[in-house]
Amino acid sequence: MRLCTFEYSGATEAGILKDGKVLPISQLNSKRGANFPLALLPLIRSDEAPALSALAQGVEAEIPLEDVRLRIPYANPGKVWCIGLNYRSHAEDLSEVQPEEPGSFMKPSSSFFEPGGAIELPPEDLTSDVDAEGELALVFGKRCRDVPLEEVPSVLFGYTTTLDMTALDILARNTRYLQRSKSFDTFFSFGPVIVTADEIDDVDALEVQTIHNSAVFSRDFVSNMRHRPFKLAAFHSRVMTFEPGDILSTGCPKGARIKPGDTVEARIDGVGQLRARVTRRQAAG
Repeated sequence: MRLCTFEYSGATEAGILKDGKVLPISQLNSKRGANFPLALLPLIRSDEAPALSALAQGVEAEIPLEDVRLRIPYANPGKVWCIGLNYRSHAEDLSEVQPEEPGSFMKPSSSFFEPGGAIELPPEDLTSDVDAEGELALVFGKRCRDVPLEEVPSVLFGYTTTLDMTALDILARNTRYLQRSKSFDTFFSFGPVIVTADEIDDVDALEVQTIHNSAVFSRDFVSNMRHRPFKLAAFHSRVMTFEPGDILSTGCPKGARIKPGDTVEARIDGVGQLRARVTRRQAAG
């Protein structure tokens, strides 16, 4: 099942994507006499996705995808973990050595931007070297802690695409500045589609691409990660409890340097596409 949050006729709610059209959850509720949550995060927390999928069978979607605006699936995940240098090509691009353990950091909610919206680069006196990184992310579906590797699939809701930005010049000055280099406004987005876990037969076979100005800039398979997705989930579940809707973005093959006027996209066949344009914020005053 492919889920999204969309805006149509002045209303915003969750929907199911089918054959290039959207089936609003409200419409499914009406047709089937159901009462599923109309927002995606409460739906994930409700643990009712299997029932939703079953009831949606045979119900046609009627709203063309081009008539809606796809929004960020939800703006308030409890936490977003990200992983650095998880592909060799990314480490080589930055002249770094891949860490023995996952190199992780977190993204603040203030860094989110809407899918299809703008990455607003900070003024050049703050940073003049930013890259954009297309990634695969896990979406947790159950509250969990200390999850054994073999049980990770049972706690996942699904997968999505992410774009993660880094101020590379800040990071180059000192690796202790990693969190700051990652935390500017509009330095992260996810979605616009979340694919439920049952749709992906082999996560390791997925190819992650970063598209820069309509051309493939970097690509690699999940199987080539230093620390693969399920291992990352198990590892970080020993650090803190995951809640439904939490996100773990697994790293990029290589980031594309971006400047105002560019376009950038994360693309994972079978999962989704996340696009953005690039602008720059002017210095205050």
